Amino acid sequence: MSAMMRWWKFNAVGAAGMVVQLAALAVLNRLMAGHYLLATAAAIEIALLHNFVWHVHYTWRDRRGPGRLAQLARFHLSNGAVSMAGNLALMPVLVQGARMPVLAANGMAILVCSVVNFFLGDGWVFALKGSVQRSAFRVQKSRDDLHLQQRREPFDATSSRPISMAPKPGL
Repeated sequence: MSAMMRWWKFNAVGAAGMVVQLAALAVLNRLMAGHYLLATAAAIEIALLHNFVWHVHYTWRDRRGPGRLAQLARFHLSNGAVSMAGNLALMPVLVQGARMPVLAANGMAILVCSVVNFFLGDGWVFALKGSVQRSAFRVQKSRDDLHLQQRREPFDATSSRPISMAPKPGL
């Protein structure tokens, strides 16, 4: 899948997650009046779990890494940490300093954190185990000449061969 297509899928999941986070924040902020930072933290966790499930099944469904629990831990350590730190650092500045409404301030904080979260998700959380993306060149013969065609495919870092050409276990 191209990086641009994955970016669009990431943003579609992120948009849905933003709705989940803002709705949860609206409810929690009413229940915990005066404690908007605690309500924000709880809303972030709800959105993180929502986004993780959708990223596994939609954005990065072509990447089956180690167990889901390990991916969830990496997701929380990366996307969760960025979202929590970014939101909790920006919210007081935007709410108290800039006098923005809580939901508008949270929407702004979410957007700021999203770019970093995409690169962490793509490069670490959902990266293929033991492989790196590298450009592979393949020469194809046609009737009269050779064509050099560039394509991207995952390589096995231990053998420097494309994963599609790596020996299959048990064969």
